[in-house]
Amino acid sequence: MDIYNQIAIRIIKEQELVIGPLAWIEASKVHGLKIHEQGVLSIEQEDKSAVIDGLVAKYQRLFGKASHEVCKHAVAGLLSGLTADQIPSSLR
Repeated sequence: MDIYNQIAIRIIKEQELVIGPLAWIEASKVHGLKIHEQGVLSIEQEDKSAVIDGLVAKYQRLFGKASHEVCKHAVAGLLSGLTADQIPSSLR
């Protein structure tokens, strides 16, 4: 599975622990992110990093700065395999 898909799923599942199924509903509204079923998604945009930034921004707009920190914490382990320019700006 693509690393950006893994990042998106990890963020959504972590948000789901806090806000429940609403996490998936809100994720489905992010441009370039296609939810096929709960736990399966695809990023349908060439700039996958921008889609991740959109996902993080969506949760932050709705639930504040704490939500942004939840996103960053959720994917910290996945980011270690990426170069600095591959890491979405919202997760740096």
